[in-house]
Amino acid sequence: MNAPESAAHASIADYTRTLGQQARAAASQMVKASAATKNQALRHLAALLRDNVEALQAENAKDIARAQAAGLAAPLVDRLRLSPKVIDTVAQGCEQLAGMHDLIGEIIGMRQMPSGIRVGQMRVPIGVFGMIFESRPNVTIEAASLSIKSGNACILRGGSEAIDSNKALARLVQQALVESGLPAEAVQLVQTTDREVVGQLIAMPEYVDVIIPRGGKSLIERISREALVPVIKHLDGNCHTYVDDPCDLDMAVKVADNAKTNKYSPCNATESLLVARGVAAEFLPRIGAVFATKGVEMRCDPEAWAILEGIPAANLKVASEQDWYEEFLAPIVAVKVVAGVDEAIAHINKYGSHHTDAIITRDHMHAQAFLAEVDSGSVMVNASTRFADGFEYGLGAEIGISTDKFHARGPVGLEGLTSLKYVVLGNGEIRS
Repeated sequence: MNAPESAAHASIADYTRTLGQQARAAASQMVKASAATKNQALRHLAALLRDNVEALQAENAKDIARAQAAGLAAPLVDRLRLSPKVIDTVAQGCEQLAGMHDLIGEIIGMRQMPSGIRVGQMRVPIGVFGMIFESRPNVTIEAASLSIKSGNACILRGGSEAIDSNKALARLVQQALVESGLPAEAVQLVQTTDREVVGQLIAMPEYVDVIIPRGGKSLIERISREALVPVIKHLDGNCHTYVDDPCDLDMAVKVADNAKTNKYSPCNATESLLVARGVAAEFLPRIGAVFATKGVEMRCDPEAWAILEGIPAANLKVASEQDWYEEFLAPIVAVKVVAGVDEAIAHINKYGSHHTDAIITRDHMHAQAFLAEVDSGSVMVNASTRFADGFEYGLGAEIGISTDKFHARGPVGLEGLTSLKYVVLGNGEIRS
């Protein structure tokens, strides 16, 4: 490493360390903040977002133009957009969080022991979390609002493709914090696009208590491999909809259509459609016609292909083994005919990413088996996988969707950003 490179490396290391020190200091203030103060900051942030729609869109337009000029794929450009609807949704999320009960300081499970002491657990903030994410700038507000409500401090490192949008949003967050009497450094956005910051951030356990990566599989695998800080990870979203025998076919068409075509880019969109053999001949031509009209490519196993042969050839392709594993994030769906619920469950557990999977059925026992045996963060009966979202679950917002089993699973909201510590209450007891 030559002298200029060494100086640049030292500069990034110093910058990241400063962020960590400021976050740790802010966390000590946030843990003392009252519920009223945190809620005031959230409501103020919601108002600021609504008051600054045009300014935010002007900054967002810079990111959109840069992404289009660079040839970024359409679904990825779509993730960048800060439409008025998106801004209003995150503002609603802030308000929803402000209206929720404050978990911090709650003591649960208090019980009297034979010695006379009482033992329970108190819910407390994690402290400082680092969030590394790509594309969607609305994540900046979701992460910031959850951090404020849960009494944490956070360091946010968004993707370079959304840097102008993220900076504009972060300024509003810090304005809301300061004007509500909270430290600006409780939410810090990394101001540089230098990737070296990521390597530094994931190796500072003295300042950062947990890292939450939210982005492409390669990013998350790299962070999981290199981090010296605990990681809450979400590798990918290969979600399934299984159409059972028996089922309401009208419902199945409606839900499967929504799960795939409502929006192609989110991680909760259905990527694989499994159909029970008993209803395949009737269901597949109906959903196939819907998908063909919307330009969705169906990658089929031989049995599904034979049933769908009346669909325009441009919409059909023979599925490869890899297709069953894929998160397409595009108008593509893998389609397979299965014997029934047992084969569907086995397929999902083998090929799925443990994110979100749904069954459309009229059989209560099949529904119960699916709920119990599918090994995913969210499992649904007669509903679209697109509902797997912190806002839709009533969490106010989410920090991400964890495909881990520890320490959080599924959409990660307030509880996922807290921990429990034991508290002991006594009256002079001593151990004999």
